Amino acid sequence: MSKHLTRLFDLPDYQLRHTPQEKAFNTKIKGQWVALSTQDYCHQIAIISNALIELGVEVDDKIAIVVEKNSVEWHILDMAILQIGAINVPLYATLSSKDYEFILNHSDSKLCFVSNHDLFEKVQAVQKSTQVTSIFSFDNSVSEDNWEKLLALGKNTAHHSEVEARKANISPTQLATIIYTSGTTGVPKGVMITHQELLHTVMLCKDLLNLDEPHLPMLSYLPISHVFERLVMYYYQYMGFQIYFAESLEKLVENLQEVKPAFLPIVPRLLEKIFDKIISKGNELSGLKKALFFWAVRLAESTELDQKRGFQHKIADKLIYSKWRGIFGGELRFLVSGSAPLQERLIKVFTAAGLPIYEGYGMTESSGVISINGYKKGESRLKTVGKVISSLEVKIAEDGEILLKGPNIFKGYYKDEVNTTEAIKDGFFHTGDIGDICKDGFLKITDRKKSIFKTSGGKYIAPAIIENIMKQSPFIEQIMVIGEGYKMPAALIQVNYEFVKDWEEKSDHPIKDVTTDVKLLARIQEDIDLYNESLGNWEKIKKFEITADEWTVEAGHLTPTLKLRRKVIKEKYKALFTKIYSE
Repeated sequence: MSKHLTRLFDLPDYQLRHTPQEKAFNTKIKGQWVALSTQDYCHQIAIISNALIELGVEVDDKIAIVVEKNSVEWHILDMAILQIGAINVPLYATLSSKDYEFILNHSDSKLCFVSNHDLFEKVQAVQKSTQVTSIFSFDNSVSEDNWEKLLALGKNTAHHSEVEARKANISPTQLATIIYTSGTTGVPKGVMITHQELLHTVMLCKDLLNLDEPHLPMLSYLPISHVFERLVMYYYQYMGFQIYFAESLEKLVENLQEVKPAFLPIVPRLLEKIFDKIISKGNELSGLKKALFFWAVRLAESTELDQKRGFQHKIADKLIYSKWRGIFGGELRFLVSGSAPLQERLIKVFTAAGLPIYEGYGMTESSGVISINGYKKGESRLKTVGKVISSLEVKIAEDGEILLKGPNIFKGYYKDEVNTTEAIKDGFFHTGDIGDICKDGFLKITDRKKSIFKTSGGKYIAPAIIENIMKQSPFIEQIMVIGEGYKMPAALIQVNYEFVKDWEEKSDHPIKDVTTDVKLLARIQEDIDLYNESLGNWEKIKKFEITADEWTVEAGHLTPTLKLRRKVIKEKYKALFTKIYSE
């Protein structure tokens, strides 16, 4: 690690010395991209640091930040918090008031920053039950305690020597952030991450990703409260890339086409939605155009990752694949997928179309990265999450659990000795994931340890694998495999309402109720039968039921990172569960 780059807040000065930019951060305001230079970024960090000290922020104080969309203010505040020795506690905008109250209390947060009026009200509603003394808003119209006031306060106070003294005393091993996991099985746990752990992973990314030129444009759109986006944003600053903030998920494609990013981190659910829309557009074609479109799709599906592209691929590329690349801006070199398993089919299709996808594996507890498929020939393999990064020691326990030790692995959960002791034994972090390492070093993930279950016949079922296979059906938006202790696995399904609506119109078949429509159920059964063919007899989905409502974060079906809350879903649809297994 560079002697000038040992703490996260060293990154802005590092960029200023090595790759200063006029367009370091770019925000869309009234239809125009407005840039903030590296110089101004560093200057505003100093101003906000002054303001925080004036507000009484001490070393080790916790400051919570909740934003609905990513912004340059978040990053200025983050660096200002870190360089005065305080600790950043990022929260998801989709959390319930109950979760806000728990995390603000558990983290001992002193101040809270929000991005808009709705979030201000949600935090204000629980403020009296917490230690939060003030709520500041990035939106100046929401409250008198706002970003404008903070900038003015920072300009009118002189704490430069105090800031410099604090910076000098901050060790690389000092706590930088507490990231609360979304809690699929219980209350959120506060993952404590140091400057050194995150920065180690940031610098590893330079070798893991083939992007050497500074000033490349990048688009920020994934939740910054998640370690994946947080890591990527620090990496962008380290490399000297231009960062553009997406206006919203609804405008993501429009922003991609404006910014033309060179690289894109992505989560499987979003990629699935993009692919569904591509297929939907193909279905709207007719005649020769439609035939050519689906010929190109089949060609891509049958193309192996390292397969040499021939004449057919050149034709497909000119007529079809180039248009797919255009959706992402036309300059995208590759994507990295993380957070959840990605369908093998999507990796093959997009890679064949000139949009290579490198699937990786990481956790909050590993500062974002454990393994990744590589860009070099022979360094990427389907059905795996790539090779474990060089600095990590990995072991597979007797029960198949993946165990890790290394410089980017966290040291524990905040104020939680019980879970820390359970997670870290003999120096190894127990990931809770089941997997295996191939002879040539590629890591395979089977499932979450707590998700795997046994049928009454004694057969083990890894639900995530089956769910991922079944989600290839365009009719299925979400699916949860059930059947622990029963004779066969079954599934609860939430349909893809957008696709079903299109199918309804094209089939001239009005649907009153998606849960009981005989024709729709029969059509979904066709897809399930098709995908069952790739499974063992004991794994095949024998029955399924459609849920009447959509599975959302707000309703509790999904975590903020869009993972299934299995216990919640099972409880919500207890009647459907009973119906499946009582017949």
